[in-house]
Amino acid sequence: MRAGTTRARAVALAALAAVTLATAACADESTPTSTPSGANAGTIKSGLKIAFLPKQVNNPYFTTSDNGGKTAVAEFQGVYSETGPSEASPSAQVSYINTLSQQGTNVIVVSANDKDAICGALNEARTAGAKVVTFDSDTKPECRDLFINQATADGIAKIQIKLISDAIGPAGGDIAILSATANATNQNAWIEMMKTELAKPEYAKLKLVATVYGDDDDQKSFQEAQGLLAKYPNLKGIISPTTVGIAAAGRYLSGSTYKGKVQLTGLGTPNQMRSYVKDGTVKAFALWNPADLGYLAAYAGGALASGLISGKEGDTFKAGKLGDYTVGKDATVLLGDPFTFDASNIDQFQF
Repeated sequence: MRAGTTRARAVALAALAAVTLATAACADESTPTSTPSGANAGTIKSGLKIAFLPKQVNNPYFTTSDNGGKTAVAEFQGVYSETGPSEASPSAQVSYINTLSQQGTNVIVVSANDKDAICGALNEARTAGAKVVTFDSDTKPECRDLFINQATADGIAKIQIKLISDAIGPAGGDIAILSATANATNQNAWIEMMKTELAKPEYAKLKLVATVYGDDDDQKSFQEAQGLLAKYPNLKGIISPTTVGIAAAGRYLSGSTYKGKVQLTGLGTPNQMRSYVKDGTVKAFALWNPADLGYLAAYAGGALASGLISGKEGDTFKAGKLGDYTVGKDATVLLGDPFTFDASNIDQFQF
């Protein structure tokens, strides 16, 4: 598994953020990629059709991650496409998977709205010859070839609880979670880990009083944040482990009497959260670089479709400028550690 120091991660994030916003340019016809231990080095085939299927299109987070994938696909001269539903729901992605399969897509890169609902369609696509790479939110392991994990659930849980604790201070108090959809695999894993983290003695003064769901919809997330404060007037903090939710909650808090009194943290992008950090609504939040995540997923898919790796534990491959990665347990590849954004560094990033 690959992980770096915080300082190295910050440098990599800044560099890749700039690259993501630029127009993707073609590289050499094929990209060197390492193979499982003992195998000969090989290259990713050119011309591979690689489709990104996010939870929902026109979501800033997925626009950034998919553009990272587009950059990678251009580097190994594949054919990139993006498709998906406008609303995140458990079964909304099924018809898109079926269409991609019928079109002879070589690699489907998907962030699952539900770990079960799309399994049948994905396995049919695999039977038809497609490689399936999940990223951001996984399916059941038997429904895909690789999962590109942005960070461990434990790492994400720990940073969010620490950030809300630091923001509220030693007095502690009631906190709530504003999540995405109730069925999102990654959200549920993080929430369970956060509950485990809250049980530690150092967080004894923090009490989780509610978990609500904004369905990754801006307006509903705004209303859920508003509803939390109406129902729990003594609330001291909100954790929103979703980029849509944290931005909507930030917008509500920044224009309310709760600004500065109710702390907010979670997972967000710098461009969404910059104004809320600068006006004091948010002290700090966390994320990985979504452009890196999409970039890594594309290279992993290219390596799979080229027969350079099979997805077994111990397989290694080169992901362009990100370097070498190793496949871990349950066919999972770990991007790296979460990164904390605050007033001291947020202007270094543009994504």
